[in-house]
Amino acid sequence: MAHVGGNWNCPYCGHAQVIADERFSKDWYKQYVRGWKKEGYQPAMLIQAIVCANQACRELTLAAALGLITDGKNPRDETPKALQEWRLLPQSSAKPQPDAVPDPLRLDYYEACAIRDLSPKASATLIRRCLQGMIRDFCGIAKATLAKEIEGLREALDNNTAPKGVTHESVDAIEAVKKVGNIGAHMEKDIDLIVDVDPGEAQILIELAEMLFNEWYVERQARTKRLARITALSTQKASDIAQAKIEKEQQKVLPPSSAKQP
Repeated sequence: MAHVGGNWNCPYCGHAQVIADERFSKDWYKQYVRGWKKEGYQPAMLIQAIVCANQACRELTLAAALGLITDGKNPRDETPKALQEWRLLPQSSAKPQPDAVPDPLRLDYYEACAIRDLSPKASATLIRRCLQGMIRDFCGIAKATLAKEIEGLREALDNNTAPKGVTHESVDAIEAVKKVGNIGAHMEKDIDLIVDVDPGEAQILIELAEMLFNEWYVERQARTKRLARITALSTQKASDIAQAKIEKEQQKVLPPSSAKQP
């Protein structure tokens, strides 16, 4: 949970800020119930609200937590021990992705973020699919399986034909995601062998997708814009030089101004 004076990034706009007291609220509320199996304790709910300082955003982030408080105590005398936390607003940890990233990839990413805590294996499977889509769209490699596409991408790197931004390290990471994503996509031959993926592990895969969105799509768009500005500048300067030459030639053919008669 956050606190006043702490560093915080808005989950809506990504704006980095220090949490100010006037934009922050955090309180425990004790619930009074009888017959709960946790004898000697009462449940308490924490509600935390933060408003983004970015004037273009000003969205509300809302979180809740369930805690235990000793029976007969109140939150002013005893800080409850948090047992479980929930993100209420926004409903997922997804970061806004620019239009440079194709819609199908963004949708898979947003869905993977939304179900990360509810079904980490399904989240990992969606990220696996998202990365496969990136290989096909950004790198132009489409084969029967993801394994063959990764192999083709390695060959492109070795032959120096891979797109800018693609590295051996990123391909190694994609292959690792394939293995984790396979846990959700394919049943083990021995169905009694249970391999799980926890939310923290799913988040690692999500962060890889975010990194590659930036290194591949966003950087390509930025590079294209920079080169376009340079080309436009060169074209403008060539036009200016040509116009200056025309004006100079016109000055040569103009008749001299008549001298004034006394």
